Amino acid sequence: MNSISAFVAALGDIPHTTDAAEVRLRSRDNFAVSPLLRQALAGKAADLVVAPRDRVEVVRVIQAAVRHKVPLVPRGGGTANYGQSVPMAGGALLDLRGLSGIVWQRPGAARLRSGTRMDLLDEELRSSGWEVRIHPSTRRQSTVAGFIAGGSGGMGSAAFGMLRDAGNVTALELLSIEAEPRVVELRGRDVGLAHHAYGTNGIITEVELPLAPAWPWREVVLAFPDYARAIRFAVQLAKEAGILKKLISVQEWPAPAMMRALGGLVPEGLTAVFAMLAEPTRAAADDLVAEFDGRALSDDAEGENPFGAPLYEFSYGHGLRQIQKSHPRTTVLQGMFPAEGLVATLERVRARLGHLGPMRTEVFLSEGEVVGMGSPYFPFAGAEEMADCVRVMQEAGAQIANSHATGLRGVGIKSIGPREIAFKRDMDPHDLLNPGQMDLGDAIASVSTLPASGWRFRRDA
Repeated sequence: MNSISAFVAALGDIPHTTDAAEVRLRSRDNFAVSPLLRQALAGKAADLVVAPRDRVEVVRVIQAAVRHKVPLVPRGGGTANYGQSVPMAGGALLDLRGLSGIVWQRPGAARLRSGTRMDLLDEELRSSGWEVRIHPSTRRQSTVAGFIAGGSGGMGSAAFGMLRDAGNVTALELLSIEAEPRVVELRGRDVGLAHHAYGTNGIITEVELPLAPAWPWREVVLAFPDYARAIRFAVQLAKEAGILKKLISVQEWPAPAMMRALGGLVPEGLTAVFAMLAEPTRAAADDLVAEFDGRALSDDAEGENPFGAPLYEFSYGHGLRQIQKSHPRTTVLQGMFPAEGLVATLERVRARLGHLGPMRTEVFLSEGEVVGMGSPYFPFAGAEEMADCVRVMQEAGAQIANSHATGLRGVGIKSIGPREIAFKRDMDPHDLLNPGQMDLGDAIASVSTLPASGWRFRRDA
């Protein structure tokens, strides 16, 4: 009996499948947005999918995996963009969506099981007047632990910053990968050890989050004569603390026309700003819109627009998905634009790369400062041209994470130092968790050789 057969036999009544078609399907995430990752990750798959129904069953799965030396790849909704939940070395895909629900809730805080889907969570929290502070553009599929393990920010970052910013994740409960798994609670700065670690250093079973008051949100599409005025408006809106906002996304023409679901809403030549503004402060933005020669094209209650999807699904990485429906060769880079000289940096990038395609820029907070994220949308013409774009953006002052790579060092959003390596070795001494994603040496474990140096945050300097 080989190790996989012995592992399957040890699972007993824990739900699992070895059906080849099902396993292949579940072994994919959203890496298909990258043409380089489509090539590099083709054929990567687990040997089976295991779906424990509670923490007790997760412990049993861990014990069987350790006994038979079977890799485990934790997975939530499978919405990652960099192949974070693609099994690189076979083994068992650990579907954690069965661990769902609210453990406890009190005003301003909640403790959640890891597989809780974020849209259903917000629905339940809103009944008591609260909502999560930050959610991804994939809220309708993502789980809370999947977002923390694989994401960096999203809707709400315009007000609260990135997930890594102090106070946005209160605590994480993890299980170690040992014959007798330990329950480890991370709080304060320590939550950063497991945040954006792709499930390589412990299986997250519970998440404790601060909450925000649940405002009625307006989905507003604004139009400006050009990118320059739109980005200056966006930066100023981010600075206006009295205007409550969840999203600020700038989409230069013709990006809005490339998103068919918008139905031609944005007139030719105009740059759009997609914003989510709290209804009580929505009118306060009107004078600012006028100051930058803008106008509102649509203004709908959240989820009630005519586009067939929430407005946030036209921003961040989801904007590319909308465009790829009609322009499948389009791709992007993952640029971070620091606060110092933000507008000037963005304009330098646009001046040098605007001939390739329109700019997409999300504006939000990081460590209390207004920053930007994005790049031009451009048709993929090969790795060499993409590498040239990386170099141009870096020369202009942007920091580039490699969104066409997998592996923590390869992507470069999370810093891996002695503290992170020691935690990985303590929590996963047999190196069974998502192998291939966290390299413990100095080499970059990457499927791409783009010259991207990653994002450098002030407190990492």
